[in-house]
Amino acid sequence: MNLIGEHTDYNGGPVLPIAIAARTTAAVGPGAPETLEIVSTRDGRPHHIQWKGDLPDHWGAYVAGVMRELWTLGVRLPQDGARVAVSSDVPVGAGLSSSAALTVATARALALLAGASLAPRQLAAVAYRAEHDHVGVKCGVMDQTIAALARPGHALLLECATLAHRHIPFRGRLLLVDTGVRRALGAGAYNERTRECRAALERLRVDLPELIWLAAWPAGWLARLKRALPEPLRSRAVHVVSETARTRYGAHLLARGRVGAFGRLLYESHESLRRLYECSTPELDLVVAAARRAGALGARLTGAGWGGAALVLVSSKRERGIAEHIRRAFARTYEREPEITTVRASGGARRERITASRRRASTA
Repeated sequence: MNLIGEHTDYNGGPVLPIAIAARTTAAVGPGAPETLEIVSTRDGRPHHIQWKGDLPDHWGAYVAGVMRELWTLGVRLPQDGARVAVSSDVPVGAGLSSSAALTVATARALALLAGASLAPRQLAAVAYRAEHDHVGVKCGVMDQTIAALARPGHALLLECATLAHRHIPFRGRLLLVDTGVRRALGAGAYNERTRECRAALERLRVDLPELIWLAAWPAGWLARLKRALPEPLRSRAVHVVSETARTRYGAHLLARGRVGAFGRLLYESHESLRRLYECSTPELDLVVAAARRAGALGARLTGAGWGGAALVLVSSKRERGIAEHIRRAFARTYEREPEITTVRASGGARRERITASRRRASTA
């Protein structure tokens, strides 16, 4: 779950995610030659994939992308085949990185089955390329990196252009409010935003030829940026540059224990996402507005938007009252209650041995 730094990752900016306790587990064993036999507790239906051929149009494409990337790295399984069973309590389409949890967990489990030892950064890279290059989601590196590198009780400040990172203590209390609105990132608005950001970057290079990433545009030059770009490129770029500054300042505040000041940045981030990046929804806006009225320290959408969940930063004394206020406000408008859970900063992918045989499991 990303605390702040939305849509900055694929623009070369910083992000500040945490891992949450929800988990995806992948159990693996040897399989038929050049075949992936996969099954998930979500649908219970087995799939057989010739992973060197055309990819399927379901979740198995992510696992096949992982197999392709491991094969490229020289990580070879017996007969180039495997059986994979997946169980997950990470909501799909809720903005909580369910695809990254799947790809990181399967990458680690399959590497273990092959007898290969991949560093966390290598796992993150395999998972990223599986989703970006093979499935076609034009995502950044944040989700896969936090799934592989997270530490309990810490956020991860990740500079996506360089992959430089440092762990930031996070002592805040968070509510995760799932609106129940689902979206798929493989097509549509998300990929359209990436195209708009690339177009904005190309135009800005006329003024600043050395500019490599949109997020690297100086925050002090926003007036110059606005003159250089037409809408909607102007709004997209202003969000990215401003969110980049907010994220770095937010990490600075958390490192000094200034949780209240950090919360105010969350409200600013949501307003920018709503107005400039146009990726919010009425359900998400309602949650943030209700949280503010109830006295929450901060709130914003998380996980790219267009549905999914909002995070709400609260004090321990007001947590229950704020959750109840949000629940009632949501139910009055939509005649249903959102799922609200308390989340904490958890750890990343880990190995779990489930038998004495060659089967292995990995969870993220």
